[in-house]
Amino acid sequence: MSAPAAAYLPFRAEVSRPRRPLPAGAADCHFHVFEGEAVHPYAEPRSYTPTPAPLAAYRHMADVLGLQRAVLVHPSVYGADHRSFEALLAANGGWMRGVAVVYPQTADADIERWHRLGARGTRCNALFAGGAQMPDLRAIVERVRPLGWHLQLLIDVERDPDLVPQMAALGVPVVVDHFGHVPAGRALASRGFNNLLAAVREGVAWVKLSGAYRISPQRRGYTDVRPLAEALLRANPAQLVWGSDWPHPAIQAPMPDDGHLADALLDGCSPGELQQVLVDNPTRLYWHDGPGTPGRAD
Repeated sequence: MSAPAAAYLPFRAEVSRPRRPLPAGAADCHFHVFEGEAVHPYAEPRSYTPTPAPLAAYRHMADVLGLQRAVLVHPSVYGADHRSFEALLAANGGWMRGVAVVYPQTADADIERWHRLGARGTRCNALFAGGAQMPDLRAIVERVRPLGWHLQLLIDVERDPDLVPQMAALGVPVVVDHFGHVPAGRALASRGFNNLLAAVREGVAWVKLSGAYRISPQRRGYTDVRPLAEALLRANPAQLVWGSDWPHPAIQAPMPDDGHLADALLDGCSPGELQQVLVDNPTRLYWHDGPGTPGRAD
C-alpha cells in the first residue's frame, strides 16, 4: 500500500495569552492527541500523517488560555483503533470527555466501555479517509441512541445542503464541526449554511465555533468568519460550543495561534454568550450526566 502524504506542520509551542480571561469552567470541545506511530500506529488508508502532539503540550496550551475542561475527538488517522482514546480518557476523566468513532464492526462492549470512560458522541468524518461513512450512520445512530450520545459530523454543508436536516431527523442531537466547513466568504449565501442556521434555530443541531482558520485565509482577527458566528449566535446561542481544534492537523498554511482563536471568540461574544458557549452549553452536551465539576485532574 502506498504511503500517505508527508507530515504537516507542527503545532505552535508558544501560545499567546487571550486579551481577557475566559469564564470559570471554560471547555474546549474539540481537540486531538497524536503520540506518534511508535506509541499508537496510524491506520491505512488515511489522508494525512500528523506530527506528534502529546497531551502535555495540549495541557500547556489549555493552561495559557484558561481552559478547565476538554473534549477529546478520536481522529481519522487512528481508524477503528481506539487504544489511545481509551487510555487518555481513563487517565483524565476528571476534566475530559470524548467523541468516539463507531463503525459497523464495532462491538457493543466497546461502545459501552467508551461510554463508561466518558464518550458522549460518535463522529462521522466525510472529509478525510478513515472515518465512519455516511451510509452506515442510520444503523450506528440506533446503537448509540440508548446511551444519549450525539452524532458529530465533519462535513461541508455546502456540498450537501440537505444533510444536516436529514441527520437531525434520525432523532439524536447533531453536532456540526468547524462552522459547517464552508469558506467564510460565501457561507452566508450558501443554502447549506442557511439550512444549518435553521436547524440551530430549531434546536435540533449544534455547531462548533471551531476551525476558523480552515475556512479563512486569516490567522488573526478572523474578521471574515465573524459574520458566520454572529448569524449563529442570533439563531440560537444555546446550541453553540467552541473548540480549539488543537493541534490543528492537516494544515499547510501558517499554523494558527490558539490565543488568537480565543480572542476571536471573545471579540464576537457578549459576556452572557461566552458563558453559554464555553461553560453552560458544553455541560449540557458532554457532562449532562455529571459530575460536571470544572477542574484539572490526572
